[in-house]
Amino acid sequence: MRLEGILLAAGESRRMGYPKPLLRIDDRTFLEQTSLAMLEVVPRLIVVIGAWADRIRPRVPADPRISTVENRGWSRGQLSSLKLGIRAVSGMADAALVHLADHPLVRDETFRGIVRYYCGEANRPPILIARSAGRRGHPVIFAKTLFDELLMASDSVGAKQVVNRDPGRVAYFDVDDPGVALDLDTPEDLTRAGLPPPPSAQD
Repeated sequence: MRLEGILLAAGESRRMGYPKPLLRIDDRTFLEQTSLAMLEVVPRLIVVIGAWADRIRPRVPADPRISTVENRGWSRGQLSSLKLGIRAVSGMADAALVHLADHPLVRDETFRGIVRYYCGEANRPPILIARSAGRRGHPVIFAKTLFDELLMASDSVGAKQVVNRDPGRVAYFDVDDPGVALDLDTPEDLTRAGLPPPPSAQD
């Protein structure tokens, strides 16, 4: 069973006013934090950049296991970035572990646990979603059997159309990890999470 990772870091970060993948948690950027956490559980990681490509590309960790692809159509939404990531996954992959660069507070044990659970299941669900306190979020695992369906889905609706199409093919990995569903969209969200504000807000 081989999983490869897709890390989505292409958004505009409009409400934050600063590229979220480059915000900091301790001594790392969000991008570094999420990349390193995912590389603990997957042999290869595809980082999808977009709106802030020129600033983010040089900050992608220099690791031979990481491939970077640019979504020049990032304004079409998150699914357009996921599609590029799926196309970059190797033919050897059985599934993709998908995460967001602006969800840096997901615990390492959550990544380890969801991958261990998925690989250990005899009847693996096509979709496995991390969930905490009843709130679903990320990471998410999509089986290879759903790649074509995701590629054909409408960018304007997003991946939820695939996730919600058949509840019977969705399973949840329940964890005590608020980071799974913690959206960090504004400077105020950072403050509530105990994280430093974006540089522009410190001036």
